[in-house]
Amino acid sequence: MLGVLLEVFECICSLASRWSYSMVGKKEFSLDVAGKPFTFMVSRLAEQATSSIIGTYGDTSVLATVVMGHNDREIDYFPLSVDYEERFYAAGKILGSRFVRREGRPTEDAILSGRLIDRTIRPLFNNKMRRDVQIVITVLSYDEQNDPDFVALTTASAALAISEIPWDGPVAGLKIAKRKTGEYVINPAIEELAAEGEFLFEAFVSGVEGKINMIELAGNETKEDDIVEAFNKASDEIKKIVAFQKDLVSKIGKPKVKVALVEPAPEVITEVKEFLKGKLEAVLYIKDKAEQHKKQHELIEDLKGHFELKGIEEWFGVELLVDEEIDAIVHKNVLEKDLRPDGRKLDEVRPLEAEVGLFKRLHGSGLFIRGGTQALAVTTLAAPGSEQLIETMEQSYKKRFMLHYNFPPFSTGEIGRVGAPGRREIGHGNLARKAISPMIPSKDEFPYTIRVVSEVLASNGSSSMATTCASSMSLMDAGVPLKNAVAGIAMGLMTASKQETVNSKQEYKILTDIQGPEDHYGDMDCKIAGTNKGVNAMQMDVKVEGVTVQILKETLEQAKKARLEILEVMNKAIAKPRENVSDFAPVIMTLNIDPERIGEVIGPGGKIINGIIAETGASTIDIEQSGLVFVAGPDREKTEAAVNIIKSITKEFQIGEIVEGPVVRVLEFGAIVDIGGGRDGMVHVSELKQGFVKNVTDVVKLGDVVRAKIVKVENGKIGLSIKALGDNAEKTQN
Repeated sequence: MLGVLLEVFECICSLASRWSYSMVGKKEFSLDVAGKPFTFMVSRLAEQATSSIIGTYGDTSVLATVVMGHNDREIDYFPLSVDYEERFYAAGKILGSRFVRREGRPTEDAILSGRLIDRTIRPLFNNKMRRDVQIVITVLSYDEQNDPDFVALTTASAALAISEIPWDGPVAGLKIAKRKTGEYVINPAIEELAAEGEFLFEAFVSGVEGKINMIELAGNETKEDDIVEAFNKASDEIKKIVAFQKDLVSKIGKPKVKVALVEPAPEVITEVKEFLKGKLEAVLYIKDKAEQHKKQHELIEDLKGHFELKGIEEWFGVELLVDEEIDAIVHKNVLEKDLRPDGRKLDEVRPLEAEVGLFKRLHGSGLFIRGGTQALAVTTLAAPGSEQLIETMEQSYKKRFMLHYNFPPFSTGEIGRVGAPGRREIGHGNLARKAISPMIPSKDEFPYTIRVVSEVLASNGSSSMATTCASSMSLMDAGVPLKNAVAGIAMGLMTASKQETVNSKQEYKILTDIQGPEDHYGDMDCKIAGTNKGVNAMQMDVKVEGVTVQILKETLEQAKKARLEILEVMNKAIAKPRENVSDFAPVIMTLNIDPERIGEVIGPGGKIINGIIAETGASTIDIEQSGLVFVAGPDREKTEAAVNIIKSITKEFQIGEIVEGPVVRVLEFGAIVDIGGGRDGMVHVSELKQGFVKNVTDVVKLGDVVRAKIVKVENGKIGLSIKALGDNAEKTQN
């Protein structure tokens, strides 16, 4: 007995030791956000990473880890990567194909979440760093109410802030939405956002204290003033969360290490500046993009030749130095002279062209050209069964409207990979889809599944907004009854704070329809799309620390003017949706049946429904649990034939109704008549004719087509009477 007690005691001591060991170094820090505690836990978990934090809001938890490499790389960009990892277990799900029950490549939602975080934190790194930095966000728990994006971004920021990695954060981000009642809500629950018609718009806003550097907004013809008000409220909340992180850094933050930056020797810098003096502007202000790139490449080659003659062997970092010189010129000329590279006014849109109906056999097509950017959008209509099934950690649903964006390398005159879409393609396609989605009619109004594909044929600034314009026209050309046409524009910014050489009285200038050097060297890329009534989508990222709400307000006002100009041009190409869909699109007809009779239409193993398709030539028959049936066919005749069969199968026969059909069985006590739709009724011998009938075959024979009156409907059985028709009874001999 004593031995057993000693074993138990040793076991308890061992467990206590392990528990104590696992909790070594654990620290928790909490802040109230929108009435809920937001908690950071710093512990030994993921201890081999440069830093790690678990962030929790509600019952949604994420692990953010940051790792910096040990060596600098000889490359021409800062190697930052952000990976957002969904885990199905976080939501208590087992997903994947039947044969592979595990996470595969990131879902589009996960890619978009990763881009959101990347776009927020990247501007706060020195782009002259050449040491790898990787941020991995793993969603550990998801409560289906609190947005993981909010938790992920702020936790990643905190992990970076307390680490030794050089970074000018912290940042914070949150979701803000406006109810129809006028109330603004911070971090509304997922369930609330899913309620249709509850909110006017929603936006994810992030940035540093006092400035915003990333926006993702989805609205429905939202007024610009409402958006500005949301930004003000979000900025106030961001300030609190950033202050909380700064306090966290003061308590547990590590000193930042010094990392080498790409910086050529002083004599090399002097040589480059002297060589470029008076040459860059001549190249930079060539309006043709291809020619401008060619001349810029030739200038770089001349610079290399100059270095060889001078005996200068160092080249690493020189191209970055050339970029900085171009950047300074672009900023200086815009801020001091209102001079843009292509000579336009600050609020001027490039020349526009619009056309629809380019190819006969396509269901709908639209071509939109703005300056050197060209987008061809093609609409395809299909039956409801062609909806895309989406399964993610956060939700499972069917997507009825799809918009896909392709950006082939030839669109920029380059040679590159052609294949599966990357993060950029997914992000741009999602932005255009978000802009147009509110205008798509409901399934009841227009039962088609809709797919739009945008082929970017040439790119020189904002192909995503060109895609939005082309897609809107393509949908109208296909006969999709859009509520309003949608157009988009990309807005830019030049700030004086970035360039010490600028001596402008005004600290910033906002540019309409950015392209080429303005896009590459500008400080902001803000895409705004909507209708003539308001904003449907907005996306912004920056190359500086952030921008003020006042700048965003002016940007929205300037963008509205451009959007209305673009809509005028689009309306000349197609002012309203075509009244009918293309002759090459499927014909879709709908009908409602009793949900309890769905099985009769489908039949055992799908025998009946497949038979209808084979018999009529219909393409598909889709039945929802509510009893709503969608029949699609290549033409109206075949579609109607299938609809009529379904109607006959599910027809509710009434007493007194007259039916007609062939005699399919003759019994001693009566005859069975096929009354259509796989249904039959029985004429009892006493109902064949007036008077006594000795043999059924004396009145009707197998194959005879007879008319009869329904005299009984009970438990699915139908009783018929020929004699009830009197002189109106007819019989056709087989």
